[in-house]
Amino acid sequence: STRKESSAASDVYKRQSKKNAAYNRPISSTAKTLVREAKDSIIDNSSSDDTSKKLISAISALDKAAQKGVLHKNTVARKKSRLSKMLASSKVNK
Repeated sequence: STRKESSAASDVYKRQSKKNAAYNRPISSTAKTLVREAKDSIIDNSSSDDTSKKLISAISALDKAAQKGVLHKNTVARKKSRLSKMLASSKVNK
């Protein structure tokens, strides 16, 4: 089997892809971590002050990721909605 030579255009896309991934990864990772911490805080029923701070920081990180184009705005809206819903249901169950 013969292997196709890499074209100049595909090299450009490979470089772009690596650069974009390097830019997106820390933003996405931070958002995921903060969402996880907020969820854990809600589930553990820790102090409401602590939980609300974590929720606010998670929502802020999600909004920043959407603003920078790392996450789609609808994905961010869905995650924020689910976090808020989770918080509301945990308050009802107390």
